[in-house]
Amino acid sequence: VQLQASGGGLVQTGDSLRLSCEASGRTFNIFRMGWFRQAPGKEREFISAIRWSGGATDYADSVKGRFTISRDTAKNSMYLQMNSLKPEDTAAYYCAANQSPYRSTWRQTAYYDYWGQGTQVTVSS
Repeated sequence: VQLQASGGGLVQTGDSLRLSCEASGRTFNIFRMGWFRQAPGKEREFISAIRWSGGATDYADSVKGRFTISRDTAKNSMYLQMNSLKPEDTAAYYCAANQSPYRSTWRQTAYYDYWGQGTQVTVSS
């Protein structure tokens, strides 16, 4: 599976951005996908995850109520609508995919089998 993230950019506090992640290759057995972010000097941080079948979602407390994850299975794509952006949201954003239904720790990086290249989001104050 190959993942291509896009949609990042430079915005001001309070603005919105929509990130996209397109999956290609052996996408038929994707079980869950997620978004993470990593700021300079910090560890990669869980943002949100969505189950490919059924669409069940999970969010980190830091983005709950501001970010919305969604997917379009027909387009093999996942999205992250980010509203009310803050300077502390500045980071490289990564999408990831998992193929195993037997793991449960989707908030951890080790849960995922595939990663996209990252897209930079910068929020100015």
